[in-house]
Amino acid sequence: MNSVIQKVEDRGLRKDLPEFRVGDGVRVHVKVIEGEKERVQAFEGVVIKINRGGNRATFTVRKVSYGVGVERIFPMHSPRIDKLQVLSRSKVRRARLYYLRALSGKAARLDITG
Repeated sequence: MNSVIQKVEDRGLRKDLPEFRVGDGVRVHVKVIEGEKERVQAFEGVVIKINRGGNRATFTVRKVSYGVGVERIFPMHSPRIDKLQVLSRSKVRRARLYYLRALSGKAARLDITG
């Protein structure tokens, strides 16, 4: 890639996000705009996918809310993400945890490492 383009893209990268991997339980604090007001809303779940790619990197978080699975894709370097907390780390052997979509209850748990 052209070094000038690389330098421009590197300026938009966030360095304040903690290190996290697929299978980790995270809480993402997202800035939400409602009319004139802005507030911070937390979205807590398991990271099932990470797409790398410089400033275009994204990660997908899955949670079960009132018995319905909800997935949300977050741009990793977005200014809309206020804070990201890693709550638990899990040992997984896959890069994509799509199989969690078909599981429910105790079957959907991941092995938590210390």
